[in-house]
Amino acid sequence: MGSLLVQLPALLGVLVGTVGTIVATSLADRSRWRRRQTVRWDERRLDAYAEFARVLKEAHTIASRTIGGYLDREQELAALAEADLRHTIAWENVLLLGDGPTVAAARAWRDAVWEVERLARGAATGDDLPDLLHRANEARDAFYRAARDSLGVGGGSVAQATLLMSRLHKGTAPAGRPPDEHLPT
Repeated sequence: MGSLLVQLPALLGVLVGTVGTIVATSLADRSRWRRRQTVRWDERRLDAYAEFARVLKEAHTIASRTIGGYLDREQELAALAEADLRHTIAWENVLLLGDGPTVAAARAWRDAVWEVERLARGAATGDDLPDLLHRANEARDAFYRAARDSLGVGGGSVAQATLLMSRLHKGTAPAGRPPDEHLPT
């Protein structure tokens, strides 16, 4: 019994060390799993935001070109319908993966582009085209700000609305582009 009492501090030290190792390993594994999950969802959120922006920008561009009247209207309206279908699918991913501010900004951008589309389809008058285009561009800027905040992307402003509005008011096509493509999108 005496030798057991002599060895008891060493045994307790081994036991405390083992328990400490198990706890530390568990905490490290849990932290590593959480980091992997965060990266996984951030990647999916980035893909959802990028696809939504791509298809909504495509719809906006087609609608803007259709309004210009230089293209085959029926062909452009068919392309717009296809873009709307892709947009609807991308929208669902934003709703599923996006945070509240980004979804709200995406909704505002989508609504502004719908107004441009209504004009392209002849469901609205073109009296306020510059305002519609500017609102859509401002909403796009707000979406990008919210998406970048959601993903933790820094690097400053990527706003384009003011630049595009100045181009619209100049009323000239940028060099190398035909007149039907000068509408800022």
